[in-house]
Amino acid sequence: MAARVNPVSAPPPLTERQEARRRRILYATARLAGRGGFDAVQMREVAEEAGVALGTLYRYFPSKIHLLVATMQDQLEHLHTTLRKRPPASDSPAERVAETLLRAFRSLQRDPHLADAMVRALTFADRGVSREVDTVSRQTTAIILDAMGRAIAQEGPTPEQLSAVRVIEHTWHAALITWLSGRASIAQVKADIETVCRLIDLTTPTDNPLPPPD
Repeated sequence: MAARVNPVSAPPPLTERQEARRRRILYATARLAGRGGFDAVQMREVAEEAGVALGTLYRYFPSKIHLLVATMQDQLEHLHTTLRKRPPASDSPAERVAETLLRAFRSLQRDPHLADAMVRALTFADRGVSREVDTVSRQTTAIILDAMGRAIAQEGPTPEQLSAVRVIEHTWHAALITWLSGRASIAQVKADIETVCRLIDLTTPTDNPLPPPD
């Protein structure tokens, strides 16, 4: 008989004090990862850096993978806030999405050890981390949709646009992996991102279509 799988319920909201403690843990994780990458993030060291008991850390984050995926979620939230304050200025949706992802890539370049730790955690994540991984994916989608344009973000993308966004996300993730592993140059990542973002223009009708030929 197959085992019954119970749906995972959302955790209760944190109190102000709990949220402050969670933020200390995420900051400590980012600092340790920035110094030494994935291997430098050990639960005991994170607890000491954040000033919390080891048992408390495990109540917030059951594993190192949970912790690093949550750190990526936090980094994406900061990126999204920054992008909303200073959105890309290009005319076409494809150019705006490419500019957005390249700004994110430049941010990762400034802290490659942290970038490597977060991307490796996403790669290693199993079903037990699916809720956190889904949150990262939704945040990435929201960032791309915002860059495509306010109307699309508010009204929702068409199925074709959403498919293009998924392909862009897959390419973005693969480009990060190949860059971090030394198999792709910065120029190659830039070219791949700009190329795949052209899918946006193919799925987005222009406001002023060309007149039909005579």
